Amino acid sequence: MLSLYATIQSVLHTAKARLTNEEKGATMVEYGLMVALVAVVVAVAATVLGTNISTLFTGLNF
Repeated sequence: MLSLYATIQSVLHTAKARLTNEEKGATMVEYGLMVALVAVVVAVAATVLGTNISTLFTGLNF
């Protein structure tokens, strides 16, 4: 009976620790936001630079 009580107590303690530890989820969200921001910056830079480079090569005459 004592081992059953210890097992239940251990399971409940682990569950409580997992539910109260929200820092990992917050960190993952922060990394996700940073990746999204980098993706937007890269997309904007590629669009702007792509247009400028296309214009530059169109104006060249060999």
